[in-house]
Amino acid sequence: MKITVNGKTMEVSEGMDLHRLVHSGKADPGRVILVLNDGVVKSDRWSLTVLSEGDRVELVSFVGGG
Repeated sequence: MKITVNGKTMEVSEGMDLHRLVHSGKADPGRVILVLNDGVVKSDRWSLTVLSEGDRVELVSFVGGG
């Protein structure tokens, strides 16, 4: 099924949840905010949130600096 991640179309398997999506990429799960279809999903809900065809996901990482 096709979803959009950070503006790019991506093919994922049926039943993919947000937890597996985050851990399959290069983002540090401890430093990321996940937005699904314009709503923030807290990390304790990632494994319970299954993606659907056409979903839009934005992974926003925190960057330290000074």
